[in-house]
Amino acid sequence: MLKRRNHADRGADRARRRFCAGATAILAVAAMPTRASDALSLALYQSARDADSFATRDAAYGWLERMSRRLRYQISNPFYRCELLRLIHREATRSGIAPELVMGVIQIESSFDRYAVSDRGARGLMQLMPFWIKEIGHPTDDLFNPATNLRYGCRVLRNYLSRTNGELDRALGMYHGSVRTPHYANRVLDAMHSFEIS
Repeated sequence: MLKRRNHADRGADRARRRFCAGATAILAVAAMPTRASDALSLALYQSARDADSFATRDAAYGWLERMSRRLRYQISNPFYRCELLRLIHREATRSGIAPELVMGVIQIESSFDRYAVSDRGARGLMQLMPFWIKEIGHPTDDLFNPATNLRYGCRVLRNYLSRTNGELDRALGMYHGSVRTPHYANRVLDAMHSFEIS
């Protein structure tokens, strides 16, 4: 025969459950990053862990940390910033381009605004025209998606570098559609140098 529990036992059970729930919530809050530096450390750790275009995880962490510091005023969210930097390094490396060159192009083209649209209709970080989807992509590709935009942009830039035998000024002019004027190339190269690690 089952014994009925009295009100005191049920009250004690409720109190224990509340205590456990409260303790769990406190531990969860304690585990969350409490300062911007904690959030950045976590973002750097996660991106370095997932990076596959560096020789070592330490190299990934160091590069991501230095570049993240340089972009902190343009991209406030440390998780998005570190993930974007990881993608930039991956796509640039796959295409045989210096990541800092790609960052220079992005700085001049969109100022790191993934939703940027030019007067002519160029889209995303590296300001690609929609016709590139038909040329090198898939009809469902989204040029506002950073990974897609970087993949396309690096591929296009690599093509122009190959066509000009690595001549940066001419390749950048072709990328921008301003081959006869060096102004664009100079701006990109200045931006690239600002990202280079001294």
